[in-house]
Amino acid sequence: MSIDISNLSSLSVEPGTLPDKMAAWVVREDRFGEPIDAIQLEEVDVPQPGAFEVIVRVMAAGVNFNNVWAARGEPISVFRYGDHPETGHHIGGSDASGIVWKVGEGVTRWKPGDEVVVHCNQASYEDPEVHGLDPLAAPSQKIWGYETTWGSFAEFCKVQAQQLLPKPKALSWEEAASYGLTYFTAYRMLIDQAEIQAGDKVLIWGAAGGLGVFATQLCAAAGADCVGVVSSPEKGALLETLGATGWIDRNEFPGMMRKGGETPDEEKARFKESRRFCKRVEELLGGPPDVVFEHVGQATFPTSVLCVKPFGKVVICGATSGYNLDFDVRYLWMRQKQIIGSHFANAWEATRANELIESAKVRPVLWKTMGFDQVAEAHQLLSDNKHLGKISILVGAAAEGEGKTAEGPGAIRAEVGA
Repeated sequence: MSIDISNLSSLSVEPGTLPDKMAAWVVREDRFGEPIDAIQLEEVDVPQPGAFEVIVRVMAAGVNFNNVWAARGEPISVFRYGDHPETGHHIGGSDASGIVWKVGEGVTRWKPGDEVVVHCNQASYEDPEVHGLDPLAAPSQKIWGYETTWGSFAEFCKVQAQQLLPKPKALSWEEAASYGLTYFTAYRMLIDQAEIQAGDKVLIWGAAGGLGVFATQLCAAAGADCVGVVSSPEKGALLETLGATGWIDRNEFPGMMRKGGETPDEEKARFKESRRFCKRVEELLGGPPDVVFEHVGQATFPTSVLCVKPFGKVVICGATSGYNLDFDVRYLWMRQKQIIGSHFANAWEATRANELIESAKVRPVLWKTMGFDQVAEAHQLLSDNKHLGKISILVGAAAEGEGKTAEGPGAIRAEVGA
């Protein structure tokens, strides 16, 4: 069936009323594979908001690698949990900017017409962890648009009311949709988990990537010195504009990365290269780092533990190079270092982080904006590692630059990557 998406900027209903159908990019269990084939445009029923839920008209959506995993059905099929067994489909998208269109029973803070961005943490209001510990500790905790459906690659998305944040007025729709997942993750890691302070020294892996560009800016805002690891001088130059103290091209240390299964001689050579890297870090920072910002995993983690100072902290939120970590634990216990796990952010952290965006103390970094007809293509770029940074998708917005209602610097436009 042909679906007309040529005029998504125009709706036949006013805020408060929902149409029966909408266009959405959908993954189904019987067509797992590469995103270009697995993510297909369909016409589906528009969801209705339940209690404490909100339907948002999506103006723009941000692209993240989690929807590549959803398309592949790997490493775990999303259809085994969340609301997928009820709906039978997955509509991905964990970043969004848009307009509140309809609110469910019990919602009092938001009303139709409000302009918002969405953070992607969901949890049941009935879980006691939500009311005093941390929603990230709740057994019901899920990432919206990945572990749940009704994400942002559709004309309308369904969220919990607590997921909404005021849209920064100086940002366009596509800029406002570009930062939530990665930025809020970096904020929790550094501000609340590692508790960085003015004068701290921080090492950031993948510093020109989606997480790293925000980690770099957060360090600068907090008065901490940071050194970022990048893959090219061009990306190093970007870090300088973001406030980094210095940067290191990882290609200068080709033998540092752990691949797994090294022979004793290979491990000895790798360890020597890691020591050389640590010396460079200390030269740039004026001493060993207090904190190491980790998300690479297997390839870098042994060096992170070696590099961080005694009583220092390695904070980790992911493992893009592999999650089986093999390192010399003597450097952990004998020097009393800490490993801290971190996962996304709660609503309070997202709110505080969003205020830094509103004040332009931290800015989104956006590479490319694509049309709603290119959702599958955008995810294939990620799958093939052919992207150079964050991608936003126009949905209800007719063109780039719409949605900006105040003066301000907006996003940094740059070619960045892992």
